[in-house]
Amino acid sequence: MILVLDCGHSRLAWGLAGERGWLARGAVPNQEIGTLALRSWQNMPRPVSAVGVNVAGEATRVRVEAQLTRWRTMPQWLIAHEQACGVRNGYALPSQLAADRWAALVAARARAAEELFPAPCVVVNVRTAISIDALDAGGTFLGGVVVPGLNLQLQSLAANTALKMPPGRYADFPINNADALASGAVQAVCGAIEQMRARLSGEGVTVKCVLSGGAASELAPHLTGPVEVVDNLVLEGALVLAQAE
Repeated sequence: MILVLDCGHSRLAWGLAGERGWLARGAVPNQEIGTLALRSWQNMPRPVSAVGVNVAGEATRVRVEAQLTRWRTMPQWLIAHEQACGVRNGYALPSQLAADRWAALVAARARAAEELFPAPCVVVNVRTAISIDALDAGGTFLGGVVVPGLNLQLQSLAANTALKMPPGRYADFPINNADALASGAVQAVCGAIEQMRARLSGEGVTVKCVLSGGAASELAPHLTGPVEVVDNLVLEGALVLAQAE
């Protein structure tokens, strides 16, 4: 059994994987990481190993490792490489690519490998920040962009303007300020996604969008198909990388 960890800026997602798939999964806000050993993991069987990605910094890494001392297990923290599991990393300095983006790309490629004719895809990780990454049909990561997440956009507007509004709802044609802000955030992200898809598309080529993360369900209805929403692409990719070693 492998314990897989995904330490993001706002929360930690985890999953215990066995031979036949996920045995248990969960997530906690980062401020509650210290409760994992006594709550979520108290009755969980001891993992043989642990692997994870961490984009939340050194303090988060230390807190997570402290929760694993009950099993005397330290995680292997993944970083991006030039090539792994069918993905070639096009970054100028491959190790600079965030580990969560790398894992998501590996997971998307693993899913595409099950198709008869893998197509290019845009891999979107909807987190505190949103990464929008281009993966061609051959498995080469061509590059990507990072934009503020939906909440981060709204928080920035509230902090830097007089636009302090209650939560709004999406509308194609908003007719109040709260809905205008909420709709603008969604449309800004969807526009960036569709632009990346357009750059990948060629004559007769359909570019899939693989979408994951907490607000993925908010974006999916506003994107053109095909769109595949995956519960936790980063955990999937980290597991693929762990099993390949």
